[in-house]
Amino acid sequence: MKPAHALSPALALGVAAGGIGLFSIMDAFMKSLVIAIGVYNALLWRTTLSSIIGGVAWRAGGGRRIGRRALRLHLARGTLTTAMALLFFWGLARVPMAQAIALTYIAPLLALLLGAWLLGERVGARVVGASFAALAGVAVILAGQARMTLGPDALAGAGAILLSAILYAANLIVARLQSQVAAPREIAFVQSAVTATLLLCAAPWLAMLPPAEQWWKIALSALLATGSLFLLGWAYAHAEAGFLATTEYTSFVYAAVLGWAFFGEIVAPTTLAGAGVIVAACLYAARRRAIPQGALEGAA
Repeated sequence: MKPAHALSPALALGVAAGGIGLFSIMDAFMKSLVIAIGVYNALLWRTTLSSIIGGVAWRAGGGRRIGRRALRLHLARGTLTTAMALLFFWGLARVPMAQAIALTYIAPLLALLLGAWLLGERVGARVVGASFAALAGVAVILAGQARMTLGPDALAGAGAILLSAILYAANLIVARLQSQVAAPREIAFVQSAVTATLLLCAAPWLAMLPPAEQWWKIALSALLATGSLFLLGWAYAHAEAGFLATTEYTSFVYAAVLGWAFFGEIVAPTTLAGAGVIVAACLYAARRRAIPQGALEGAA
């Protein structure tokens, strides 16, 4: 018999998919903001507002004292998130949304490899083969990009997104460990606060007040980001990182629709083909037995 507190993996998967949906909508707002005010200021003001919103929610939920182990994980993930977000949103402003999201799909596969190394999750020849297949999918997307007239910064943007995806894979693993020692409200608040603090270090040289017409986008982006972190934090507390990583694939549909609706972007056939190869490779690699919950708790 399942323990009384056990929850269906499908519920965790659905909650994680909802979190990805909120993040995808936030990406569209952030792309518009980066084009208007630059990546640094877009991220600075969004994360500052997110930390305020998250702090209110955290205090309302009890706001317990943060433990030392949780704080170390918060700092690690916040640092990863800062670098990851700067790279991703800089690249997102230079390539179509669907293409950007497709390139990030190597992250779940990398998360499986990192999970084997850091969390003791089992991995074998299946993942190695899938890794080569995923790289082939990336090559298809980049080859298609080379034939499109996306501007001189497009290749650099794609490179930044690929670097961001590597950091995101590490972020997925830290998120899994983090969820074992901290509540979702704490994760949403502290991660935003760490990112905002790191960005503020450059404020004397880079910060500027956004135009009045951009503030509603910043506020909505902050709400969407906080809501997404809360949902993902809850989901990662109740299911395995490799299992939940598959929800990333729902973002392609969001990106294609939002990119077309707001930026007039058309999804290239090579982007569809490359994304299909990467997704198939990741799903093939993820077909393995789950590790015991206790192993993850010990790793945390």
